[in-house]
Amino acid sequence: MMDHLIEKTISKDIIFEGRVIDLHVEEVELPNGKKSTRELVKHPGAVAILALTNENKILMVSQYRKALNRVIVEIPAGKMEKGEEPEVTAKRELDEETGFTCQSLKHLISFYTSPGFADEIVHLYVAKQLTKQTSPAELDEDEFVDVIELTLEQAIQYVKEQKIYDAKTAYAIQYLQLQQALGEKNE
Repeated sequence: MMDHLIEKTISKDIIFEGRVIDLHVEEVELPNGKKSTRELVKHPGAVAILALTNENKILMVSQYRKALNRVIVEIPAGKMEKGEEPEVTAKRELDEETGFTCQSLKHLISFYTSPGFADEIVHLYVAKQLTKQTSPAELDEDEFVDVIELTLEQAIQYVKEQKIYDAKTAYAIQYLQLQQALGEKNE
């Protein structure tokens, strides 16, 4: 193993506890015995859903992101609630953000977004056999989105135009590109 690289926590201060994240500052002992400080963002985890319609279009949401001060196009995604399983979150977020449910939901991969300072993990799912809800769940009171459908080619163009500008969505699009290149079908 690589135990010789581990940093030992000496002390931890919780600086902020919020609705979405917590901020910790930890003093650590480095592998060489010296000390350093780490500013860490603690996050409960999230899901993202690559939802494919029967026409093989990708369901996306367009929304304003304050951290970027701009509107971007993304695959549906959301924060996991405490104790909630990722699959449950995925189904809930798909319904809330797009008004669709799915018959098929498959876990694709899980990945860390920014391991240099945050422990946020995103669980990426592929949703197929979608059905539009007659009474969809409501968005969070501070959430406003437009639902759009894009072909893979349109999504690639959106990446080039920086309308799609986040890692989870780019990852999902690359997954579809790879599937297409390998001749695999979206069943």
